[in-house]
Amino acid sequence: MHATSEILTALADELVAVRRDLHAHPELAWTETRTTQLLADRLRAAGVRVRTLSTTGLVAEVGTDGEGPVVALRGDIDALPLEDRTGLPWASTVPGVAHACGHDVHASALLGAALTLQQLHERGALPGRVRLLFQPAEEVMPGGALELIAADALADVSSVFALHCDPSLDVGEVGLLEGPITGAADHLVVHLSGRGGHTSRPHLTEDLTFALGKLLTELPAVLSRRIDPRAGVSVVWGQVEAGVAPNVIPAEGRMSGTVRMLDADAWAVAEDVVRRAVQLLAEPYGVETVVHYTRGVPPVVNAHAATAALRRAALTVLGPTGAATTRQSLGGEDFGWYLQQVPGALARLGTRTPGGRTYDLHQGDLVVDERAVTIGAALLAETALEALAGPAVNAR
Repeated sequence: MHATSEILTALADELVAVRRDLHAHPELAWTETRTTQLLADRLRAAGVRVRTLSTTGLVAEVGTDGEGPVVALRGDIDALPLEDRTGLPWASTVPGVAHACGHDVHASALLGAALTLQQLHERGALPGRVRLLFQPAEEVMPGGALELIAADALADVSSVFALHCDPSLDVGEVGLLEGPITGAADHLVVHLSGRGGHTSRPHLTEDLTFALGKLLTELPAVLSRRIDPRAGVSVVWGQVEAGVAPNVIPAEGRMSGTVRMLDADAWAVAEDVVRRAVQLLAEPYGVETVVHYTRGVPPVVNAHAATAALRRAALTVLGPTGAATTRQSLGGEDFGWYLQQVPGALARLGTRTPGGRTYDLHQGDLVVDERAVTIGAALLAETALEALAGPAVNAR
């Protein structure tokens, strides 16, 4: 039994209890006060140095201050504005808020890694320093990662690593991919206004509803011709609002959704293309448009050497069959902001019970196999050790 496994065997029940506590008390982006305090108290009790942030979240560090190389591990801590429909004894006690993306697993796994690495440090078995980034507000754009970067959380860091729950992988498996593993994601809101009127006289109005329908369907088509199709640009609308009666053409409307793509080159030009396309598509109908375009997050691009460190850690923790090659998704992840500063890698942590149901992220009925908590902690701790003691990971 390797050292991290020995330590985590003793910590396993506590980490699951922490995960259940966080799941029962979820907090939305920038309001994770209780979560931050719970994590900070446990880390300080173990002798880990802790620095809370001006908002929420915290930065902790294990190892001798000022000595050795520094590797960072990140776990996000915020929840989503969804109803918890799991029916579990530790279901959310907060109406309309749920850990439906697995951040309770991420936070408790990172806590376990921190406690494990602290024990190794006390034994003189940690060849450097490990910085733990308990990050708020991953679920909003452009994401809480920018807050930590501004707070110098990456100062002197040579590489940074993270995990994300993947309910399509069995517990005991981890998905790895060198290069882009997520997509860029932006938020788009278009407000429309024009002269409304009776539906019997559309020619005397600026038919806003008709214009809105054209934008809904035509904007994705325009982008498919104005941006390299290999970038996989996807515009998907999540909210459309207009009108109050079937025989009234409204004077105002609103549509909002996400713009996603696979590569950074497309991300650099997408906003300009969207703004111009909206203007041209709406112009024939005489409506006024106001575009609110929020650049969200860049793609997560896993560095070669950092991915190799994760793979070696997976071999140690999970054995020769634990690591699987995964595919790039269009999901957004603000971990990409860290990788614009230092090299690193993100892995997908299996949370499905073998033979059980495949759940989906961002759904209130998400259930994870809680063995993933200890596995995630072991994988993060071993990755830190690999990055500190193994081949250099500071090459992209």
